[in-house]
Amino acid sequence: MGALTDIGSRRVALTVRFPTASIEVLSQWKQANGALRDMVCRGLLLMLHRAGEIELPAVRQISLNPFVQRRRPQPLLIDTTPLDRTLDEIRPLEFAQVRRTGGEALFNSLIEQHHYLGYAQPVGEHMKYLVLAQGRPVSCIAWSSAPRHIASRDRYIGWSAEARRRNLRFLAYNTRFLILPWVRVPHLASHILGRVAGQLATDWERMYGHAVYFAETFIDPGRFRGTCYRAANWKLLGLTTGRGKASNSKRPNRPIKEVLGYPLTPKFRELLSQP
Repeated sequence: MGALTDIGSRRVALTVRFPTASIEVLSQWKQANGALRDMVCRGLLLMLHRAGEIELPAVRQISLNPFVQRRRPQPLLIDTTPLDRTLDEIRPLEFAQVRRTGGEALFNSLIEQHHYLGYAQPVGEHMKYLVLAQGRPVSCIAWSSAPRHIASRDRYIGWSAEARRRNLRFLAYNTRFLILPWVRVPHLASHILGRVAGQLATDWERMYGHAVYFAETFIDPGRFRGTCYRAANWKLLGLTTGRGKASNSKRPNRPIKEVLGYPLTPKFRELLSQP
């Protein structure tokens, strides 16, 4: 095993040798926004413990892991009076980034109750927008860290495997988009996509200390046509393979989806291809 020194402040290169593999961990131990990489450090220590390289103290408390034992957001009561107007009639819209705010519980609740996929705890960096019209919620849109490898996206960007590994954090993945079911406002969805795209990079940099240069999402063509994305100038990049990251065969094990992308800056290829 390689040396591990001054992990609180210095760059550390660590190689842990297993019987069948060699894993190199390289980290600054701080996020771009200055926050400590607490979970990365914990995961590394656990990996070393399981490899027999170190011995951790006995577990004193088992905390709830939202990825193992899902705690569903509680339903919250809001005004569900039908909203059937034009876009001009409900302007101006308020776009509130509610991650780590008092509005996050409402966002989670609305997604859980009204999105066909329900609420799922995001992985990695993520943002949550609650869109309000005249004080009433009309839409929720969520973003998270992008999937590691999407063939059609990677071909469209044109980056190398090394550039993808280093720059994947500069992509934002639209995981949920919900227009509340009692809202009937023509062109609202594409308008929201355009507005959020205009502020996403700035908000991401404020939250995480770095911008994002490209946005992507998946559309299930068996359920949706993706009209609002196309109206907002998102581009069809290709199709998924239908195989999850845990698949051990070349056969699809989930629905094949359309991959749509949207550049957040004209220089996205140049920025994302830098080594």
